[in-house]
Parts: sequence; structure tokens; C-alpha cells
Amino acid sequence: MRDITLGQFVAGNSVIHRLDPRTKIGMMILYIAMTFLVKKIWFLSIPFAYLIIELILSGISLRYILNSLKPVRFLLILMFILNLFFTKGEDVWLDLGFWKLTGEAFLQSCFLTLRIILLVAGASMLTLTTSPIALTDGLEKLLSPLKVFHFPAHELAMMMTIALRFVPTLMDESDKIRNAQMSRGADFESGNIFKRGKSMIPILIPLFVSSFRKADELAIAMESRCYHGGEGRTRMHQLKFRLIDLYAILITLAFLAAMIVTLILL
Repeated sequence: MRDITLGQFVAGNSVIHRLDPRTKIGMMILYIAMTFLVKKIWFLSIPFAYLIIELILSGISLRYILNSLKPVRFLLILMFILNLFFTKGEDVWLDLGFWKLTGEAFLQSCFLTLRIILLVAGASMLTLTTSPIALTDGLEKLLSPLKVFHFPAHELAMMMTIALRFVPTLMDESDKIRNAQMSRGADFESGNIFKRGKSMIPILIPLFVSSFRKADELAIAMESRCYHGGEGRTRMHQLKFRLIDLYAILITLAFLAAMIVTLILL
């Protein structure tokens, strides 16, 4: 659990770290669009190259990206296996009578698995290079035009950021509870799946109690500081677009355009 990177921020002074949070959110949206436009496995090389460039420029260790895939590893395995069984094809590699392994099924399994890996890794880059405060300000600024329709932009951005920020905190808390229960003789490894699921109750109940207590403490702390939403709120750091943000958006659009041109020509 300590290796899960979702919601963690790695401080740094790289080019990616210095980008405006609104720029990074926009880059993330364009990257997702780029990844979903891919129709063949070979074209995944374009978003993969974009991710590698971003990883190099950010100075983030590859270990963080690999750790971000741990929570979805079972989903990736399940998706890979299901596509092997349910994707039809003509190029038969293995015929067992009741099931045929085809080249099309194998390529489809690899394609969907790699796409999910790229999406998770790209989303992790956003949280790893953007502090929770900056992410809140960026989301609020992007959603602020919806205030015309009485949309609670600040409140929604605050809730999303707090929820994201609490993920590593709750993971650390669950690790402490698990170690405390194991020191009292609890066994979480042996038995069938139902017994192991039942053994998680001594972890889940204290974790829920701790979560509600932390939420109550956070609410009291915010009220004691006279927090009352985004109305009249000032910021210590004002968000400003710079030339480097323009370059980042243009480079991302260039990769997206290359993907669209590739789809049209090939």
C-alpha cells in the first residue's frame, strides 16, 4: 500500500512542475483524447512517445509510474484474458476444440491492456507534478465559467482535491491498522477467498471510523479558519499563463494532430 502513488505529489523544479495547472489539465485531456483515438496497437507509439518525453522533462522516477499501475494490475490481467477468449479472428494460433487462440485476439488483448496502462500512467503524471493546492486552483479556474449557471465550481474542485489528497493518507492508515491487527494474531493470508474477505473486517471498521474522524477534524479546522467557500477568497499565488505554457499546449496539439493524420492516411 505504501507504493501506491495515486494522489501523491513529488516536489520538483522541472519544466513540467513549473507549468500552469490549467495547462497540465488541458494537456491531460488532450492526451486522453489522443489515446482513445488510437485504433491499432502500432499507433500507441505516439502517446507512448509523448508520455516518455513528459516523464524525462518532469524528472519523475519511472518507479512512481510503475507503482501507479499496481492498483489496476488485476484489472489489466482480467481484461487481457477475457479478450483472448471472446475476440474472434481468422489467424488461428492454437485450436483446443472448445476455444481457439487467434492472432487477432492476442493483438486486441495487448492493445486494450497497453491503452489502459498509458491512461493510468498519464493521469499519474498530473498528480505527481501538481500540488493539491495548485490542482484545486486550476480546476476552479477552468470551471469558473459555469458559475453563470450557479454551478459550485469552487466547492466541486475543493471536494475533488481533498478526496484525492486523502487517498495516500488512508492507505497509510490502513497499513498501520493491518500491522496492529497482525501483531495481535490476525491472519490475512491463509484460507479461501471468503475467509480472507471476512478477515478484512477488523481493518475496514477501524478505517471507516478513522476516516470519519479525520473528516470531522478537517471540517473543524476549516471552520476555525473562517472558511466559507470560494466567495471573497483571495490567493497567495495567482495563476498566470506564460510562454512555456503556450509551447506545452502547442506540442501536445502537434502530437494530437499527428495521431489524426496517421488515422486518416493509414
